[in-house]
Amino acid sequence: MTKQPNLFWHPSAVTAKEREALLKQRGCVLWFTGYSGSGKSTLARALERKMIDAGHLAYVLDGDNVRHGLNAGLTFSDEDRRENLRRVAEVAKLFADCGIVCAVSFISPTRESRRRAREIVGPDRFMEVYIDADLDTCETRDVKGLYARARRGEIPDFTGVSSPYEPPEAPDLHLRTAARDVAACADELLAFVQDRCLR
Repeated sequence: MTKQPNLFWHPSAVTAKEREALLKQRGCVLWFTGYSGSGKSTLARALERKMIDAGHLAYVLDGDNVRHGLNAGLTFSDEDRRENLRRVAEVAKLFADCGIVCAVSFISPTRESRRRAREIVGPDRFMEVYIDADLDTCETRDVKGLYARARRGEIPDFTGVSSPYEPPEAPDLHLRTAARDVAACADELLAFVQDRCLR
C-alpha cells in the first residue's frame, strides 16, 4: 500500500506492557485456518467462552461477521480476498496491542496470505492454528449447503472445490478435528493459550 505523506503515526501514552499487566495476559493472535466446516469458528467460540469464564479477555474475529461490516464491500476475487485478510490482520494487531487474546477464524487458503498476516501482527504475537479436517468430513458438516452449491457451480472459486487450499507446513498448533471431538480440541487449544498468552 502507498504511504500518504501527510499521515503521521501517533504513539500512545500507554504501553502494550501496561495493558497486559492490567489484564494479566499477553496480547496475541490465534490465526485459525482450514476448510469451511473444519471447525474453526466452533473452536474459536469455545476458546472465547472458556477464556471469559476464567476471567480473561478474548474476542473472535469471524470471517462471515467481518464481511457484514468492516469488509462488506469486498468480493471474493483474489484481490479482495487478500485485502480482506490484510484488514483483518491490522484489526487483530490492534486487539493484541490492547492485551486481548484475539481468535481469527478465516479460511486463509494460501500460505502467502498467512505469512503476510504474521508479518502485520508481528511474529512474537501471531500463532497459526491449523484446524485440520478432510473435505469429506467438512462436507458432511456443511449445514449451510455451501459445498453442494459450489459443486453445482453456483459459488465460484470455492476453497476445496474450485479453488485450492494450501495447508500450513509448520503450524504453531495442529488440531485434527475429523478424529477428535470439539471438547477435546477445545481443551488442547485452551492449554496452548494458557502456556503462550496467560500469566
